[in-house]
Amino acid sequence: MEETLGVDAGARRPALARQRQNLILERVREQGAVRVADLVRALGVSDMTIRRDLEVLHDRGLIEKVHGGATAIEGSALFEPGFMVKSTLMQAEKTLIAASAAGLVTPGTAIALSAGTTTFELARRLTDVPGLTVLTNSVPVADVLHRDGRTDQTIILSGGVRTPSDALVGPFAVEIIRSLHVDSVFMGSHGMDHRSGFTTPNILEAETNRALIEAGRRLIVLADHTKWGVIGISSVARLEDADTIITDSGLDTAARGQIASSVRRLMLVDCATGEVQTIEGGEDNSTPAPQIGWQAS
Repeated sequence: MEETLGVDAGARRPALARQRQNLILERVREQGAVRVADLVRALGVSDMTIRRDLEVLHDRGLIEKVHGGATAIEGSALFEPGFMVKSTLMQAEKTLIAASAAGLVTPGTAIALSAGTTTFELARRLTDVPGLTVLTNSVPVADVLHRDGRTDQTIILSGGVRTPSDALVGPFAVEIIRSLHVDSVFMGSHGMDHRSGFTTPNILEAETNRALIEAGRRLIVLADHTKWGVIGISSVARLEDADTIITDSGLDTAARGQIASSVRRLMLVDCATGEVQTIEGGEDNSTPAPQIGWQAS
């Protein structure tokens, strides 16, 4: 019998190698890296057992072994960092992208927000918008709107199985979403590519996001420039399925051309000046950055 898990001291049970390795792989996907010492404490097994598990996962091409632990393979289609990890990345870009997206939200409409750290930033800027109905499969999005929102807002949380990125996914979430209809869908994206479109490392999340897209009249994608060229294992939608893509000025010229040829409107936020360059119908227009939140005229 193999060594036992140490996660729940009150209910120790045999820990199969596959169980340990799945847990290790999940932590690598969420955190980007793990240390042998931390895994020894978490699983209550020996240093040698953990190293053997890491060797197996490395040989299967799922992780990269490093001194003292393991890391996610750079560019892996399966890597899915957790919400807290992603929230520390590209913060300035996400803030400005969210502010621009907030300027597209009309009071008294029904919208959907997918899970993600950029859509969470958008949600924080919608708490003062009157008469909104918001459908979301994101626990953090629903929480910020419920905690700080208005009494005339309606928040619908889909339910479902929770992912590392705090998305609720699976058949239950899909069934709820497909029974509803919204004016606009604001979606974050793990990756976007000219041929692969918008992708995610989570197959169930891809299915749930597709249901969100089908529920809306138009799709608005919020993605900073680092998402370009990243390809997750599962496709969500084609580039041309988006009405608008909001990104930042770090996006290279070639990518701008590919996106602009596929969508109706591309919005580029300049992180230095806050100005928004809009590429629409083949013409560029620079506009001041939108105000954070909604203000009555």
